[in-house]
Amino acid sequence: MGDWVPATKHTLLAKYISSAYGAMNRWPHRVFIDPFCGPGRIQVKGEDFTRDGGSVVAWRQAVKSGTSYTQMMVGDLDAERVSAAHLRLRGLDAPAAGFEGPAEETVHRMVEQVPRGALCLAYIDPYNLSLLNFEMIRTLARLPNVDFAVHFSTMDLSRNVGLESDPERFRFDQVAPGWKQALAGVSPSNRRVAFFNYWMNLVRKLDFEFSREMPLVSNNSGHEIYRLVFFARHDLPIRLWGDVAKNEVQSGFDF
Repeated sequence: MGDWVPATKHTLLAKYISSAYGAMNRWPHRVFIDPFCGPGRIQVKGEDFTRDGGSVVAWRQAVKSGTSYTQMMVGDLDAERVSAAHLRLRGLDAPAAGFEGPAEETVHRMVEQVPRGALCLAYIDPYNLSLLNFEMIRTLARLPNVDFAVHFSTMDLSRNVGLESDPERFRFDQVAPGWKQALAGVSPSNRRVAFFNYWMNLVRKLDFEFSREMPLVSNNSGHEIYRLVFFARHDLPIRLWGDVAKNEVQSGFDF
């Protein structure tokens, strides 16, 4: 993968956790949820060594900042990846639990194991846009104190929203249920922005508000591939995210 993963995605995650540690320490239970954990290690193209994956970055930063998560929940469709991430976290003395299976299924088991009154951060980094299942978000939204950091694949959306408008295709239908009917009169040139706005409105109906700061992640060729989207039910986490993300590049996707 590209160096944009540690340089942007993981750096912003670490900065947010560092900024939030004071608020986190006021909660007796602090839970990190990662339904697309991978093996817990990544290798950047051109490097001859590996780096921490997202959940490991989160654990290390929380401990470094003077707090720690009381539960680390990691899941993946691939059993070997779950096992690897789980073992790596346990090797760092993290209270980790692994969940094998599709994210829209594992989150049900994760939510059941979250203690009452816990503060949760859901770190959603799917391998492509079609895996950003809205029912997964709806399930996690049952938690009363959950904040979301979501990697929304704008490259996948831009490349494929026209094709997926075909009524015989269903790849994005679980991402934003009802989008084809809602966007029926939207011109092709405006469809990707309309899709994103429609998705945001679905999330808002779950009683969340979005940070205005949505940094873009570009690949090594300079093409936008993700937006880092943060939403929560309370003002404090939105302000904290805004503080750490405000200096990141925002242009390139017209909201």
